[in-house]
Amino acid sequence: MKDPAIPHSHVASAANALRHRHRLLSSAVPGAFLLVLLSAQPILAQDNPLDKVHVPPPSTTATPSTAEPKGAEAPALTGADAMKAAPGAKLRLDVDLVLLPVTITDPMNRLVTGLDQNDFFIYENNAPQKLKTFSCEDAPISIGIIMDLSGSMNSKLIRSRESILKFMKTANPQDEFFVIGFNDRPELIEDFTSSVEDIEARLQTVRSGHRTALLDAIYFGMDKMKFGRNDRKALLVVSDGGDNRSRYTEGEVKAQVRESDVQIYSIGIFDPYAPTTEERMGPILLNDLSEETGGRMFRVDDLADMDDIAIKISTELRNQYVLGYNPKSMQRDGKWRKVKVKLVPPQGLPPLTVHARTGYYAPLH
Repeated sequence: MKDPAIPHSHVASAANALRHRHRLLSSAVPGAFLLVLLSAQPILAQDNPLDKVHVPPPSTTATPSTAEPKGAEAPALTGADAMKAAPGAKLRLDVDLVLLPVTITDPMNRLVTGLDQNDFFIYENNAPQKLKTFSCEDAPISIGIIMDLSGSMNSKLIRSRESILKFMKTANPQDEFFVIGFNDRPELIEDFTSSVEDIEARLQTVRSGHRTALLDAIYFGMDKMKFGRNDRKALLVVSDGGDNRSRYTEGEVKAQVRESDVQIYSIGIFDPYAPTTEERMGPILLNDLSEETGGRMFRVDDLADMDDIAIKISTELRNQYVLGYNPKSMQRDGKWRKVKVKLVPPQGLPPLTVHARTGYYAPLH
């Protein structure tokens, strides 16, 4: 069934849009700070102004192997101990230009592309800001995969591995990845690499068991991301439950997430009849962490849908608007600045949802 066309009255020419977006990327201030991580591919303007909502076509779900992965378990690292010794630095504005990538979805949770910069309005601490730059280009990302290897994942391990590989194979070819597995503690399975084949080989060696140190794994991943070479950074968390083993508290991890420039996306494989409080709180935890960074959590109701969800997240990472503005308040007080992106869509579009980071820390000096 075809997706309904949604009218859109603000359509720029393809040539102007491409030149404008290229100019924004190539002329960006060196060291410009990305508050959120994602940018979008340019959408070519069409003669028909109705074709403005892009919905990725459904993908063919790959059939996973029926055999359990074999091989030795990935060697344990001193994840939690190392993290305690190297806390992450706060995300702060280092230049005058704030770049804020944004995702827009429609009521059916479909990705919306083709909007114009005049449709967006930015507020910082409730004060309106003047939009200075606007672009939609796919730039390389440093991506950390956080993979649940606890005992409850035994029957879901193959599907999880296949969905992670689907995600990486549909990402930007210039992206770099690392993989952290976790059960009782986080373990580095593969360090930063752009080779999907290397990661695929390493994932064949993992097996599930023990408990769930989800918070420690996210903290470890955020800390590891400081060594990523790209300005844009994101974590993909694949897990089936709440935390029952971590040293770090939920408050500590949420504080670290707020202070970083890393966006979190989550694939949640939750048991609707979870027996423990931790497991029942799992969806809330992952959803809160994801939304804080402008990312999203996708809940898995059928394991057969995991590949399509992974591809959807990959597509979203490559299709966002990047809004730039110079803050009116230039006080260097180190305080949290709340950011709000509002959308006034063209007449005829349904209510749309904005996904963006909620703020940043101002510089101290």
